[in-house]
Amino acid sequence: MPAVTRTTCAGRPAWLVRTSCSAMLVSVADGGALVLDHWGGDGGALDGGLNGDSYLPHTPWNRPSQAHFLDGVPLAYSVHGDRAFKEPGLVVARQDGSSVSRLTLSEDHVDGDVLRLVFEDPGSGLLVEHRFAAAVEHGIVVRDVRVENRGAQPLRVERIASAVLGLPPARYQAWTLTGRWGDEYQLTRRDLMPGKVVLDSRRGFTSHEANPWFALTEAGQDGPVWFGALAWSGNWSIVFETERNDALHVVAGINPFDSAWHLEPGESFRTPPLVCGYADDGLDGAARLMHRYQRDHVLPARHRGTPPPVHYNTWLATSFDVEVGHQVELATRAAELGVELFVVDDGWFGARRDDHAGLGDWVVDPAKFPGGLGELVDEVHRLGMKFGIWLEPEMVNPDSDLHRAHPDWVLHLPDRETTLSRNQLVLNFARDDVREGVVEQVRALLREHRIDFVKWDHNRPYTEVGWPQAPVERRREVWVRHVRGVYEVIARLRAEFPDLMIETCAGGGGRADLGILGVADLAQVSDNTDPSDRLRVQHGFSRAYAPRAMVGWVADTPEPTTGRTSPLEFRFHVAMQGVLGISGDILAWGEDERTRAAGLIAEYKRVRPTIQDGDQHWLVPPSDRGPCAVQYVSRDRDEVVVFVYQVRGVVGEGPRRLRLRGLDAGRRYRRSGDGAVTTGAALMAVGLPSAFPPPEAPGHTEDWRSRVEVWRAVREESGAVRQEEV
Repeated sequence: MPAVTRTTCAGRPAWLVRTSCSAMLVSVADGGALVLDHWGGDGGALDGGLNGDSYLPHTPWNRPSQAHFLDGVPLAYSVHGDRAFKEPGLVVARQDGSSVSRLTLSEDHVDGDVLRLVFEDPGSGLLVEHRFAAAVEHGIVVRDVRVENRGAQPLRVERIASAVLGLPPARYQAWTLTGRWGDEYQLTRRDLMPGKVVLDSRRGFTSHEANPWFALTEAGQDGPVWFGALAWSGNWSIVFETERNDALHVVAGINPFDSAWHLEPGESFRTPPLVCGYADDGLDGAARLMHRYQRDHVLPARHRGTPPPVHYNTWLATSFDVEVGHQVELATRAAELGVELFVVDDGWFGARRDDHAGLGDWVVDPAKFPGGLGELVDEVHRLGMKFGIWLEPEMVNPDSDLHRAHPDWVLHLPDRETTLSRNQLVLNFARDDVREGVVEQVRALLREHRIDFVKWDHNRPYTEVGWPQAPVERRREVWVRHVRGVYEVIARLRAEFPDLMIETCAGGGGRADLGILGVADLAQVSDNTDPSDRLRVQHGFSRAYAPRAMVGWVADTPEPTTGRTSPLEFRFHVAMQGVLGISGDILAWGEDERTRAAGLIAEYKRVRPTIQDGDQHWLVPPSDRGPCAVQYVSRDRDEVVVFVYQVRGVVGEGPRRLRLRGLDAGRRYRRSGDGAVTTGAALMAVGLPSAFPPPEAPGHTEDWRSRVEVWRAVREESGAVRQEEV
């Protein structure tokens, strides 16, 4: 089917953008406003004389005196200068101080699955290009906006959203991801009442407090979901505005706070993309569309065909106390457990004894590595593992050789005291010399040593964000140029070292979004390793991001953040929901713990392809009591992996049924372990009991119970049922 069709709607020029499960119908109203006549389920192709009117778009009923205004009309973009009184997506100021734009459609281009609509403002010379790119198979439309100054005078872009999305009158609920350090990605639902709700970050990066993802549902409805995620790792903003007739107006993009972009004649600016879609099977269905799209189009292509490795990170075992002999001992034990990647965390470089000094000096500390880092690198590779290392290239300690040589490289204002956070400052990646200096340092490290993996950390928000060396009219561009500079540096290093894997980390889960995941393979989601807390964090994270990108850690008990104690199996089963990692003092683990851990790692490797590349279904979301369950189905529906948890048992409560989803109803499946065989139809209609077998140990508890069930398809061969090769 053609993804983009030219048509008409109510006599207006219109375009229909279709995917495998959704459609967007946009048209241009009198006066140049871009209207979103339909966003939702696919109503079919327009042929046989049909046009956009076949989608029966909503017609607002404004009173006659205001009939020319766009109040209550779902828009695909809003411009300051439209006949509207709602949140603008675009505000551009001219030399005379005016910021009213009047756009008219000048061109439309259909290039395969991409629609481009070009508008112009003859009065200012402003050109605005909207792009709608359909990922047809994935049910996704990617939107962005480019502006260009074709006039004779400079322009100042004061606000530019990546997309505006309008929905017709209804009672809507917004689902968002909010939280704090150690408690990130909490799925939050709120009713949208008349007025505005703003979700944003002004911290310079994505933030622990909120994430640039949203989903919308109608109150009381379980099915239809409209969703979007911004591919941006800096300041961002999503505004939900409920109009007086209950129509919903959503504006998403770079946060205009303290930001502007100067356009000289001939210059242009493009926004980061907004990835958006529609699903008729709830938040779970929306998440699966996002997961598939990220696996195929967002995450770096180099490693898409290779499962992320089981890794060990030294941080919780050593903190800053890094010493080569101890590191070799940890690496030897990690290899015995079946670990595939050994990562040396903070403390290996410069004058790094704690977090007060050394950050920015990416040279090996000779006191900690008398024979050089190569001694450890070579030993890790000899043990059959890959080698990884921790870096925080965007930050610097004042007590460092880098800062002493280049104090002007940090974000600062000449007449304001610069605030320290974690005893560090932020390097200004908007500057060419800063980017070049960081690339050169990291390049030297990667050239000298066979490093396979970098944990790229980021441990503070931005304050006193200034760029005094820039021309005055460019200084407010620093927020955007800095983020683009970070992307550029990582992309350059990846191009030069194509086999390098990168994990994004920002004090745990402070920077995970579709922008950073375009250059990083994995994301740390929280510094909190408590498995009961992690269930909620990982549930929220997986509403927006693929399990293949989600790092989980098995830590020691009591857990470093909360002080709680939980069984080894439970900690592993929670961390196995995405990319399995281990931290803690594995040298202190007893023989029994090591044996059990090795068995759990081997079990994870067997089911890893289904977890990382299959379809995820949350059967029962996490809660403080009772069961929780999440299921993964391989793309060919040959294998099903089900994790069942119970953080706290409830006396007298009977087992719940866990009805599986997404199986082949006509096939039979065998459970590994006991060999039980049933049909896909039965597993979906009847399901599995949530109950756990009675504990064998005396003084047992019904708390902290977990198990993994693996069901694999069987086939008939020579009259006998035989398990398929997996």
